Amino acid sequence: MELFEAIRSRRSCRAYSGEPATKEELEQIVDAGRRAPTARNEQPWEMVVITDEAWRRELGTLIPNGKFIASPGVACIAVFSCETKFYLEDCSAAVTSMLLAAVGLGLSACWIAGDKKVYAGAVASMLGAPKGMKLAALMAVGHAAETPAPAPKRPLKDVLHWERF
Repeated sequence: MELFEAIRSRRSCRAYSGEPATKEELEQIVDAGRRAPTARNEQPWEMVVITDEAWRRELGTLIPNGKFIASPGVACIAVFSCETKFYLEDCSAAVTSMLLAAVGLGLSACWIAGDKKVYAGAVASMLGAPKGMKLAALMAVGHAAETPAPAPKRPLKDVLHWERF
């Protein structure tokens, strides 16, 4: 898929068909994340891929807005970071790259907040994150059961400014 088409067609998917992504696809997605730009090239991230049904079910109970993680065939990618000044920016770039990689592979995904959420510590503990690692985000990945409608976006003319506001 062409890059700009992937950007235009990316949607947050919360309904999955049950057909799982392959290990190779999940590795390609994480590889796209590790290639994201990062401040001072610190690459502070660590990614944990969760495919086990029992683990995903437990994650679904911990994360109020992420219950769909427990759906059949869904994989969850937890993005952790060591403490650095720009960890949230770096991990956000990684997640964006992974979201687009999923679309490019014909998969669907949904970004789920991690940082500053009440469940962040419980998820980190459940997944055995080393001390000092922060949960930056989670991402559900799988084959969509339906194609979500595009979210309304502000027109380019309303957000683009040349030289000054």
